[in-house]
Amino acid sequence: MNRLLPFVFVGIVLAAWEAAARSGRWSKLLFPSLENIFKELVLFFTKTEMLSEIQVSLERALGGFALAAGVGILLGMLMGRSKLVAGLLDPLFSGTYAVPKLALFPIFIFVFGIGSLSKVALVFLECLYPIVVMTYAGARDVNRTLLWSAQNMGASRAAMLRRVVIPATAPFIFAGFRVAVPVAMIVVVITEMVASADGLGYQVVYALSSLRTDRMLAVVIVIAVLGYALDKAVVLARDRLIYWEKLDTYYV
Repeated sequence: MNRLLPFVFVGIVLAAWEAAARSGRWSKLLFPSLENIFKELVLFFTKTEMLSEIQVSLERALGGFALAAGVGILLGMLMGRSKLVAGLLDPLFSGTYAVPKLALFPIFIFVFGIGSLSKVALVFLECLYPIVVMTYAGARDVNRTLLWSAQNMGASRAAMLRRVVIPATAPFIFAGFRVAVPVAMIVVVITEMVASADGLGYQVVYALSSLRTDRMLAVVIVIAVLGYALDKAVVLARDRLIYWEKLDTYYV
């Protein structure tokens, strides 16, 4: 029952949608039936060019995310373990976090062109902030008793970083990953909707401009499934790599 519980709300929403579509009170452009959406979804996966659209969007999202993960972990660890670096970078990140990075997309297009590079660069910038902030918080939250114990046993600074600081910060890093991964997909889709001739975002705009709401919603479902799969991949990696931390949650 616990495994089926998340699908109950989805089932209710789908039933309400189908009832609205078959009631005749609203246009089919606004509420296409689930049958038409499912047909477009099947048609989407039977076309080779549509599968390449998924590949293009995933490459952009994961490329920018991977760059942000590498740079973000490094900067977050340095800020968490160095008062000087934290003093230099913390005002920069805290002061510019609220700035909508998508507003900079025209500048990215001007610098990197309308192709994939501008989109990967913007994904990198958007994903960098949550990864840096979470890693920074985790590196500062390391139990001092563990550090003192390692130091008393003669561990070098490199060994303390490798054996104590990084494992203690790992849960925070993966928390940042879980925030950054959906952000990467959101940014890619939006940028493809604004300026692109390929990708899932372009397919959404193209279907909407053709007044094919059923096709547009089918692409939206594909995007949602990809986001869900990427999030579950991060959770699976976290559970496999951070095997020493088991979080017991109790619901009242």
